Amino acid sequence: MTSPVSEHSNSRDHAAGRPARAFWLREPGVGEIRPVRLPDPGPDEVLVRTLHSGISRGTETLVFRGEVPASQRYTMRAPFQEGDFPGPVKYGYLNVGVVEQGPAHLTGRTVFCLYPHQTAYLAPAAAVTVVPEQVPPARAVLAGTVETAVNALWDAAPLLGDRITVVGAGMVGCCVARLAGRFPGVDVELVDLDPSRAATAGALGVRFAQPADAAADRDLVVHTSASAAGLRRSLELLAPEGTVLELSWYGDRAVDLPLGAAFHSGRLSIRGSQVGMVSPARRGRRSPADRLALALRLLADPAFDALVTGESRFDELPDVMSRLAAGTLPAICHVISYVEDSHPER
Repeated sequence: MTSPVSEHSNSRDHAAGRPARAFWLREPGVGEIRPVRLPDPGPDEVLVRTLHSGISRGTETLVFRGEVPASQRYTMRAPFQEGDFPGPVKYGYLNVGVVEQGPAHLTGRTVFCLYPHQTAYLAPAAAVTVVPEQVPPARAVLAGTVETAVNALWDAAPLLGDRITVVGAGMVGCCVARLAGRFPGVDVELVDLDPSRAATAGALGVRFAQPADAAADRDLVVHTSASAAGLRRSLELLAPEGTVLELSWYGDRAVDLPLGAAFHSGRLSIRGSQVGMVSPARRGRRSPADRLALALRLLADPAFDALVTGESRFDELPDVMSRLAAGTLPAICHVISYVEDSHPER
């Protein structure tokens, strides 16, 4: 997740404020819960009590393992990050909570914010987006991921009747597949090594295939698997003059590609897409806030519940992150519940 660095100051005196708790990466591979004290909100701030946060498995596990390249440490900062890579760092950006203090039009409302895993927090009122009433709070943690998918489809600009493949059935890939599948006349296939993702594809209303069986001659392939093998297979699936839209982020890993063969004769294209800025196709007419509000409206679709595949308590987060980073906890989106932390002074 690459986002503009927040201008919100973390330097105010917290000594006598409200108690809260936050998840920190102490060093690569070691997470911990730390106490926090929050001052009273200022006139343009909100105090939010967190209900749920989501773990963006690809990016957050990469951060947890300490794999952010030194050259990308500024670019990879999350909006409300504290500390620096490789650690100690407080990182995360899928947070849904209730505004307990703030402007009247926000008080009592459920909101989404690009805030790390923390039981309660202060943020500028402009940094939170109201969650539509028809979107359950636990589903709303997907807003940042659906926003990435929206930006990707603005970049890709698929046409009616296109044949589209999404390689990688993680959070981003599944969100892209669901949105692309709603275009009239479009054929969407979701490709993943894990055969259990066939059930997820079915819930999203798209076809599923493993890489060896994936359909060829595709107009567009959206690659999200963060693997060199997935990117190579994506190129193999293209029709002449087709495009691979690359959404994966590889951290400090090099990627080898066979750019001989049909790459030139087929006039194939690889295009990067990244959510840090609004797609050029809409940048003049949509702000990041507009894009996020659209993502939250799209989450009224109950099909997205198929992506929430696990839930743990906030106290369990250090162990959950360790298991996700090691690959021993299978998940698409793992949600952290803060219900038991609604009174953090306990």
